[in-house]
Amino acid sequence: MLWILIIPVLPYFFLLLFICRNLISIRVYRNNFKPGLKASVVVACKNEEKNLPLILGDLYSQDYPPELFEVIIVDDNSTDTTFEIASEYKQFKSLKVIRNNGKGKKSAIRTGIEAADNEIIMTTDADCRLRKDWIRNIATFYEENKPDLLIGPVMLEDKPGFFNKFQELEFLSLQGITAGTAAAGNPVMCNGANLSFTKKTYYKHSHNLHDEIASGDDIFFLQSLKKDTGVKIMWLNVEDSTVITDPAKSAGSFIRQRARWISKAKAYDDSYTTLLAIVTFVTILDMICLFIAGIFSPSFLVLFAILISIKSIPDLIILVVTARRYGNPGLLFWFLPAQIVYPFYVVAVTVFAITGKSKWKKDN
Repeated sequence: MLWILIIPVLPYFFLLLFICRNLISIRVYRNNFKPGLKASVVVACKNEEKNLPLILGDLYSQDYPPELFEVIIVDDNSTDTTFEIASEYKQFKSLKVIRNNGKGKKSAIRTGIEAADNEIIMTTDADCRLRKDWIRNIATFYEENKPDLLIGPVMLEDKPGFFNKFQELEFLSLQGITAGTAAAGNPVMCNGANLSFTKKTYYKHSHNLHDEIASGDDIFFLQSLKKDTGVKIMWLNVEDSTVITDPAKSAGSFIRQRARWISKAKAYDDSYTTLLAIVTFVTILDMICLFIAGIFSPSFLVLFAILISIKSIPDLIILVVTARRYGNPGLLFWFLPAQIVYPFYVVAVTVFAITGKSKWKKDN
């Protein structure tokens, strides 16, 4: 009868295998169009005086005609010299540095889009780094495919140590799931650090962003679009379009960030996202229970090992495909220890989210 405890992992196994199949089917996009599309890049930032020169330098170095894009920096009530640093950057052909009309990232993005002169909007974060073909690949993809929303890859900067590798693996798996579900026409995630859309689409759905919640501008936007019949949401599979961001510097900031993500779930109204979250959490909870029971009875440890093996099959496929696609297969060395730690990490994040200890602040 103990074997019945393995059943909770089966829905997870088959759901993830379905995502794997669609992830594998994605083909690399080849840029065959000459530049011609005008775009507006919106960067909402708060207290980013250290990072701002880097992202501005990356945008200035883009391999895209400067007359075809503008950069809009929106200062969200910074208390440092963010606004002054951005204002002094004179190299761009078209640069707007404005202050947020309200408070918070959602308001800052809205302020930037209202100031944009072009129909195509690209968003990223001030603490990210961009490759030189970022704008070109997005713009030419739009010209060829004309999506309403284009989701681009975001990866963590490669740094040494198990804590950093664990973050990279977890983030890599999220990107794989994002890509696989998007390829199936039912994306469950996106990241505002690499997101593109039309102004028309944004204005149509901006009232569904849950302004009462401090973050989630990207996810709530995505979920609103999914309800709209005929909307075209696509994944951009080009390595040069990957946005790089820093991992969390401490375990506390990492767990708080993930707890904030979970705390938004009560406002989600996408059934597929909810299903995937529940199936994942039930699987993790089953693993934790079997591990604890195994302390008192070794037979439960056997079931724990079987369960983690079943769970690891689709997890590993997603990571192998995504790691190879984005040039970091060495991360797979850390897969097994990360799988063992992962259930306890999920429980810790959930506890933080439930107890309200995920403070809304900029973590270092």
